[in-house]
Amino acid sequence: MDKFDDTTRTEIEAAAFRRLLQHLDDNKDVQNIDLMILADFCRNCLSKWLVSAAEARGESLSYEEAREYVYGMPYDEWKDLYQGKATPEQLAALEARQAQKRAKE
Repeated sequence: MDKFDDTTRTEIEAAAFRRLLQHLDDNKDVQNIDLMILADFCRNCLSKWLVSAAEARGESLSYEEAREYVYGMPYDEWKDLYQGKATPEQLAALEARQAQKRAKE
């Protein structure tokens, strides 16, 4: 990626990010908790990163605006339609993942 000028690199990165969002939208069955267990990030993390990136540029983007962009609809609507209740096994796996992270600190 170093061979590209900053504008081209940014455009490629933005296109890849949009493709990631589309992939997540196409796979709504993948729950946020599953993403957290496996990859230590979720759709809400992406939303927070967007807010942080906007703030770093001196722009205003609320968390709810960012979540609507990431989820493709208001978060509460997405949650009602697609978010399942976390199973005891998922909660245990997430806690194990968090404990593993704390142990590395």
